[in-house]
Amino acid sequence: MPSAEISPPPLKRRRISGPHPPPPPPPIHPPLASSSPPPLSAHDPPSTSTADSLRIYSWNINGIGPFLPPSTTPPITTFLKPAPASTAPRGPSLRANLQRWKWPHVLCLQEVKIAPTDLKTQSSVRRVVNAPLDSDDENDSKRHLYDANFCLPRDKHNATGFFGAKVYGVCTLLRRDMPAPAPRTVEWDREGRVLLAEMSEWGMVVVNVYAVNGTTNDYRDPATGKVAGDRHGRKRIFHSRLRDEVRRYEDRGWDVVVAGDINISRSHVDSFPQLRTGQLHVRNRADFEEKFIKDLAMVDTFRSVHGEQRKFTYRPRNKPWGAGGDRVDLILVTKGLEAQGRVRGADVWDSEEERGPSDHVPLFVEVGIPEVGSANTDSLARNELPIEKESES
Repeated sequence: MPSAEISPPPLKRRRISGPHPPPPPPPIHPPLASSSPPPLSAHDPPSTSTADSLRIYSWNINGIGPFLPPSTTPPITTFLKPAPASTAPRGPSLRANLQRWKWPHVLCLQEVKIAPTDLKTQSSVRRVVNAPLDSDDENDSKRHLYDANFCLPRDKHNATGFFGAKVYGVCTLLRRDMPAPAPRTVEWDREGRVLLAEMSEWGMVVVNVYAVNGTTNDYRDPATGKVAGDRHGRKRIFHSRLRDEVRRYEDRGWDVVVAGDINISRSHVDSFPQLRTGQLHVRNRADFEEKFIKDLAMVDTFRSVHGEQRKFTYRPRNKPWGAGGDRVDLILVTKGLEAQGRVRGADVWDSEEERGPSDHVPLFVEVGIPEVGSANTDSLARNELPIEKESES
């Protein structure tokens, strides 16, 4: 891989004038036949970024635990002779990923599985994303620092796994050299699924999303606990709420980037060996297409850049690599970003290495930042209607 010393420059409050080298063109690969599994794809993260562009990554990590240091409670192995420090194995590292990806400006993490009351784990995340690596030089350690922001589940009826296990939750890492992004949540989300980062100086908002997975499991009224439909119906309501949130920003002239696990495979090229065709899955897919691709005319950045190329973001761990996959994680942008030619690159890092301890792989988009003063800076922070009054429309 290229040297980790090459990284995006700090973002300034004013656009730096003068020409900038364009990002390298994406590799061209022929689409794979739907009957053949895709090969393992090697890659190098982009090594260039200009002062007028923003790189946004998204990754469903399927639990923050593997990325954190061991518990402070001494295990029984504490009393055994430890291995020498130089040979002790190290677990996955979020900061090592950030370094390998050339220090993205935004990293949207989904399914962090942290309880809202677990302040210790939240503090640990904030430490590990900024802890220097052995390969960090002094400048990297000081320049590339991140703030970790959380939206965690607070719905006791719908956001609890089997035997009380922690589920859901999103975390957005924001590089500190950006002009004061303002994180906020939305009142209609009580499951820890939506976290927005408003960048008012640029008139841009990045929405970190972990969308509802459509199943026949019960959805319960958050206030009473009574059954109020199933998770398929809840998914379509979630689509409506998210669409309305995007529309409010767009109506005020903001650019919107929606990044995360959408839990939808859009078409047959997005699934292997086959697309789910059950009636309710077909209905959910059509609902997504109607609300986001048709109503909002949002752009699927991977498809915009790579056409029909087949890459997947969900790679199950209970099958050999390449035996199955789905592209259910997406980065969507509002139509203005695409029309202005500001989508400068997008890709999916579809490799076993990049999957790490998760069952998803990361994806990214690079977008151009607008001229200073051209953006509407009116924040949309506000409360929403109560969840019990929601509908699918």
